[in-house]
Amino acid sequence: MFTKFYVRNDTRARFGKAFLDQTKQYDYGQRAKNLYGNFKTGSLLMLDLNEYNFALSESIVSLGLQRKCKGQELLEKVCDHLNLLEKDYFGLTYEDRHDPRVWLEMDKRIAKFIKNEPWKFNFEVKFYPPDPAQLQEDITRYQLCLQIRNDILMGKLPCSFVTHALLGSYLVQSEIGDYDPDEHGRTYLKDFRFAPNQTPELEEKVMDLHRTHKGQTPAEAELHYLENAKKLAMYGVDLHPAKDSEGVDIMLGVCASGLLVYRDR
Repeated sequence: MFTKFYVRNDTRARFGKAFLDQTKQYDYGQRAKNLYGNFKTGSLLMLDLNEYNFALSESIVSLGLQRKCKGQELLEKVCDHLNLLEKDYFGLTYEDRHDPRVWLEMDKRIAKFIKNEPWKFNFEVKFYPPDPAQLQEDITRYQLCLQIRNDILMGKLPCSFVTHALLGSYLVQSEIGDYDPDEHGRTYLKDFRFAPNQTPELEEKVMDLHRTHKGQTPAEAELHYLENAKKLAMYGVDLHPAKDSEGVDIMLGVCASGLLVYRDR
């Protein structure tokens, strides 16, 4: 483990319902194998869909890195594993003594910022594209969908009832395809989660809307999902606690359009 970078997680086959269990190894060479002291161990969490019930889960990736490794090297390897070509939208976060979520600097050595072992990182969307339709790769949009879905479930991206239902219906279309009255009974959405506080009324509305998406491919449904998610007020806003000039608590929101100030939130 000290001599190689191991990646293992469950990844959905892009245009089907099968899941792929993959392991990739990146060998640093024979010389490195004799220099265990130059390696660090760690793990990385990334969002994925549970193989059995379409629920969001966190896949754990084990890794062994050179002590001198920079953030960009780790990010490159993770993106290569996920077959992500549009890498600039993503980043890695870690937890330190003062902040539970710090973005790893790509051009600096990881060991400069993280002293404790094992190293632990999260793979996340860092830059939310203002127009997801401009993304070139379906897999990039898929990863963005996973991040937004998690943001919604964690309460970071507030939605109205109508928006929850609409977004949920596109998720269902993406994961199970067209509504089939012979296959999908009244409880076929029991394993899906669309909102922090999900209700039977919301599930009923999602079912109604799902019926209207007949014929949409997973990629098309995910694009519709993103086109509606981007309209949300907090889409792509990264919040940070701060104080104004009078010492009053505020929240600073960093997003593609600039810096936003939120009071009494």
